[in-house]
Amino acid sequence: MTISKMFIIKLVFFMSGFSALIYQITWQRMLFTAFGVDLESITIIISVFMAGLGVGAYWGGRIADKFPLRIIKLFAMAEIGIGTFGLISPFLIELIQSLFLHSSTVKITIANFILLLFPTFLMGSTLPLLTQYLNQHSDNIGNNIGWLYFTNTLGAASACFAVGFILFDFFTLIEVIYIAAMVNYVVALVVLIKYRKKEIINV
Repeated sequence: MTISKMFIIKLVFFMSGFSALIYQITWQRMLFTAFGVDLESITIIISVFMAGLGVGAYWGGRIADKFPLRIIKLFAMAEIGIGTFGLISPFLIELIQSLFLHSSTVKITIANFILLLFPTFLMGSTLPLLTQYLNQHSDNIGNNIGWLYFTNTLGAASACFAVGFILFDFFTLIEVIYIAAMVNYVVALVVLIKYRKKEIINV
């Protein structure tokens, strides 16, 4: 794999991490509006988010091993799935609010877990998918994982800054979510255009 293609892989994963943190911040704010801001609600939402990422990472690795020649397509589908959920997430969160506003903590926890499991599962699966893809073109596994984790985390950190100091000053909460969704679609489009042809040749 050429240096330019390696750079593009890292860049799209930076963008993937950027959109993921936008979702975490905006969804937290919307759910706080629905269920209140206290220690319990913060714990529930962050726990659900981290659990979904962990489950996604576990199964993403297994999926990458089972479909080694379809990784780019699977990664693009994951990004499209995240973006599509992002587009409809404001309506889903409003629905959860209307259904569980006065429910017990247990019911609210289960409802939030079910709501966020799908997108966080997809987010968690992207790292093992791309790691496996890079491992097919480079023998340095440790370096690949390190670079991908670095770029993804850097994207997430950049999103925190961008949301707090820029995006919320110019856009509404829902508009910021839509921006994140557009980022997911761009990531999917770029990887399909740049890498899908090579994957088809290798099949």
